[in-house]
Amino acid sequence: MSEEILINVTPQETRVAVMQQGVAQEIHIERISSRGLVGNIYVGRVCRVLPGMQSAFVEIGLDRAAFLHVADIWQERQDVETRLIERILHEGQTLLVQVIKDPISTKGARLSTQISIAGRFLVFLPQETHIGISQRIEDEAERELLRDKLQHLLQPDAGGGFIIRTMAEAASDSELAADIEYLRKQWRDINDKAKSAKPTTMLYHDLNLSLRVLRDFVNEETIRIRVDSRETFQKMQGFALEYTSNVVGLLEHYAGERPLFDLHGVENEIEKALARRVDLKSGGYLIIDQTEALTTVDVNTGGFVGGRNFDDTIFKTNLEAAQAIARQLRLRNLGGIIIVDFIDMDNEEHQAAVLAEFKKTLAKDRTRMTVNGFSALGLVEMTRKRTRESLAHILCEPCSTCQGRGVLKTAQTVCYDILRELVREARQFSAREFRILASQKVIDLFLDEESQSLAQLGDFIGKPIYLQVENQYSQEQYDIVLM
Repeated sequence: MSEEILINVTPQETRVAVMQQGVAQEIHIERISSRGLVGNIYVGRVCRVLPGMQSAFVEIGLDRAAFLHVADIWQERQDVETRLIERILHEGQTLLVQVIKDPISTKGARLSTQISIAGRFLVFLPQETHIGISQRIEDEAERELLRDKLQHLLQPDAGGGFIIRTMAEAASDSELAADIEYLRKQWRDINDKAKSAKPTTMLYHDLNLSLRVLRDFVNEETIRIRVDSRETFQKMQGFALEYTSNVVGLLEHYAGERPLFDLHGVENEIEKALARRVDLKSGGYLIIDQTEALTTVDVNTGGFVGGRNFDDTIFKTNLEAAQAIARQLRLRNLGGIIIVDFIDMDNEEHQAAVLAEFKKTLAKDRTRMTVNGFSALGLVEMTRKRTRESLAHILCEPCSTCQGRGVLKTAQTVCYDILRELVREARQFSAREFRILASQKVIDLFLDEESQSLAQLGDFIGKPIYLQVENQYSQEQYDIVLM
């Protein structure tokens, strides 16, 4: 399936949309003020060791200390099973660390001491000696061929290991050799800087988003890369000429008057990707809820009446949902634990067909994931590797009115809260009168349906109660002023 990559650049942010058949499949956003940290290498300083958690907090110059687990500390393989973090690290120690997961929500960045530097065709592992191959290259003969090809290009005494990326399948010997030299030079530069760098110094940062497109996103299905910034286009062209010459011909500067993302409907897709409900063409719909611990996806038939029988309706809705869910996971960049509640199917063949379709569509994803079959409760459990914030977390923040709950207390509930608070205040303080400051809707309710309740309370506490509308108050907000 042919693929087109659109790049929209402003002074504040770069946005990338990966399109298939004219429909956005992935959205990536990088803001100048908050660039992603994954891949960055720092001189870290251990600020706290936690033996009970077998982890440590490491300062790397961010607002929050980063997290390092013992499993992410590189050591000689024979030491792995017996090591304890308190024997490896101590407070104040400096060490070379790399960010493997961006800070997400309230969690700090996650670190590893096993360094890896990505190139166009290879990933360099300076502390290792083996050659690994991307799991996406499934043909065993092809895997052996690539391993042998790389082995012949490596100098016996140079050291370091490599992982062969998927894009290396079509790479020539000269391109692989150039990638090896580029990666080794990067590592030499990092080591040279590390000798004199102070703790929390950044030694290496990954490419910006527009250049990562050339390194990581382009594949054999990519037919065009359109960029709406001449400056970025020229930088990408220069990078491509030096490192990825086979993609130079795909680059195209878009100079049209209509915004690039508007032209291809991407702005509309971004708005839809922030919504809780996703409508399916059949009339069914998905409800997607993202929480701190996991993401849930609920499938509903909605207005779809289907064909001959109810089982057929459910089956068709679930098949369509399987494709839509896979796309939404990529589009919204949802990660971690994901629970999918397909509509219950009694037919085991239907279950197997839906699961097969789901896995087939998920196979297009660049991100590593695992998918389990249907559980006893009819749920599909899966995980998708999370290395950066989801689209919603980048573009949105919790609602200041509902604090992210997604619901508000009713005006009647707020009235009753106020009545209880008045009783507490009357018992605690000796006031001449009380004044209620609240939203228009709450005050209206006190003047109408709840007027008798307010009058009864006034008689009970023996003090006059006055009402005042505050137009700036949200429905849940109120104050009681003692006069």
